Amino acid sequence: MKKAISILVLIIIMTSCNSEKKQNPIEGTWRLISAETIEKDSTFSTFNRKTKMIKIINDTHFAFFNHDLKNGKDSTTALFFGGGGKYTLKDSIYTENLEYFNNRDWEENKFEFVVKVQNDTLIQKGIEKVEKLGIDRIIIEKYVREK
Repeated sequence: MKKAISILVLIIIMTSCNSEKKQNPIEGTWRLISAETIEKDSTFSTFNRKTKMIKIINDTHFAFFNHDLKNGKDSTTALFFGGGGKYTLKDSIYTENLEYFNNRDWEENKFEFVVKVQNDTLIQKGIEKVEKLGIDRIIIEKYVREK
């Protein structure tokens, strides 16, 4: 009987100490569905329907990949780029630390966004600034969760 009680107490202790990790709402795989840029007094779409871009976010890192939809066979529209690195998320402030990118001038830059998840849509808005390239603009991107 003492052995059964000891086992029961041990099970209760083990299950009560099992803390579930809070699900991060931005974790997952996301497909870009719209993008716009605001530079100085101009707002314009940068979304290209002839390409597909995904962003993958796990608990510590992000990565993004974009390629043309013709498998690189049309030399006038062939495109591929990708990048990634670590990120932080505090409340709605999502900060990407770009460690890898095929255009190396973008690497080692930090990009801060406000993110919002509504149902299966991720919206991020923030400043893209790369001083050595003269880039200073606001971007707004919308992604849908890939299933």
